[in-house]
Amino acid sequence: MEPSFPPVSSSEKSHLALYCRDSLRHLESLHAGEALMRRAGTAAAAWAEELLGKTRRASASVLVLAGPGNNGGDALTLASLLRRRRIHVSVVFFGQIERLPKDAAQACQQFIAEGGQLLPDIPPEARCDLIVDGLFGIGLTHPLEGEAARLVMAANRLAREWDCPLLALDCPSGLNADTGFCQGAVIYATHTLSFIAAKPGFYTADGVDCCGRICVDSLGISPDAALSPDGQRITLDTFAHCLQPRKRNSHKGIYGSVGVIGGAHSMSGAALLTGRAALKLGAGCVFLGLLDPQAPGVDFVHPELMIRKPESVFDAILSALACGPGMGRSDHAAELLELAIGYPAPLILDADALNLLAFDDNLQNALLGRKAATFLTPHPAEAARLLDLQTVDIQQGRIRMAQELAHCYHAWVVLKGSGSVISDPDGAWWINTTGNPGLSGPGFGDVLSGMLLALLGQGWPPGAAMQAAVHLHGQAADDLVNAGTGPVGLCAGELIDAARSRFNHWLRERHGTV
Repeated sequence: MEPSFPPVSSSEKSHLALYCRDSLRHLESLHAGEALMRRAGTAAAAWAEELLGKTRRASASVLVLAGPGNNGGDALTLASLLRRRRIHVSVVFFGQIERLPKDAAQACQQFIAEGGQLLPDIPPEARCDLIVDGLFGIGLTHPLEGEAARLVMAANRLAREWDCPLLALDCPSGLNADTGFCQGAVIYATHTLSFIAAKPGFYTADGVDCCGRICVDSLGISPDAALSPDGQRITLDTFAHCLQPRKRNSHKGIYGSVGVIGGAHSMSGAALLTGRAALKLGAGCVFLGLLDPQAPGVDFVHPELMIRKPESVFDAILSALACGPGMGRSDHAAELLELAIGYPAPLILDADALNLLAFDDNLQNALLGRKAATFLTPHPAEAARLLDLQTVDIQQGRIRMAQELAHCYHAWVVLKGSGSVISDPDGAWWINTTGNPGLSGPGFGDVLSGMLLALLGQGWPPGAAMQAAVHLHGQAADDLVNAGTGPVGLCAGELIDAARSRFNHWLRERHGTV
């Protein structure tokens, strides 16, 4: 009997919500007249003082960059509040005062009326204990250039020279808050104070490097009370309802039989990594079909794996199947992929299976006819081939591209990379926040496929299985780095035991038993 998993409650989801620019503008319009700029400036001033620290506050010097819109108004409000607390503030204003929006213009007038001065440029001998970026916030959708780019690069340089915090208000200037992509100059903040809700661009693509520590201040608004989030971050809470302890009266047949097709000549290691990961994340039986005719008949590291000729794997009754790791692009590989697509079980396509699929209309049409769930796990270059685009196109809009892949291939998709993006066939999306640069090496995608394969084989629902596998994959890498292994030189094989340990830790933490 397949395990039964309870649904996730809405309350567990609220703190994971992500809102795009258009949704945030709508939320702002719903709360017009509620002094949001005053609230934002007050929250920013409080965090600025926190960053300065009590011992530095009396003699502190703060450099504020204020831009031509409401983000500049937030910065000017902060500047007024800090001045009232006798903190030295230098404000560099970029824009035209007469063109400021109403609330920002009022903040500017108040700052000047209280004795504040707007500087046209950063003083040449500026000393900084804190730099505040209030140039553009979420409103910017084009690359920074000219004077704006120069100010941004100067702020980054001064933060390095003075070794001081750089606080971005709402969003680092130059970063696209929706996509996380930056093209040209961008603020590299040590801290980002996001207003109302978190933005998806903080957690994927360049946003991971630009935002630093992220804090969200709702400004007294409950976004999800008025508007459903555009997407969500993945945390343990996302899939914890599926973490169920094993009964003592159990056997391997309960935990699924899974198959792996891959491992052409000189690439059998990829398939072995997938099989080993599936084994160590709890799959009951793992059948490994290696294309290389010279491959050994046993994995001497893990003889529990059952190595077969690839065609014979389809003779087993499988709970889930993975196809592609190290498979190559031969005619034989294409024939096996066709068999895999026709197999009536959840199917993971990775690596060369994706490359073969990208250039074969017949395989694509066959995939669309599947009734069991399909999972695609491309990195950006593979995603580009599947959509007939360039890799840069994928990176400029990772969420939208994951949705497009999921729609075109009627599959669950994880677009791997910094802030991996998951989309379901209907366009719902999630961003994963675990992982580190140690995953930038060979074989890690093979391990991810094996982890997903194991969860699917044990009866996890498609969404929870993919969310858990991606999150666990990154968390295992973080655990290794925190323990002193990597990120430089981290190896995919090392991730498998770390993932097993973390998964069992989650079970003990939630249930007190495994």
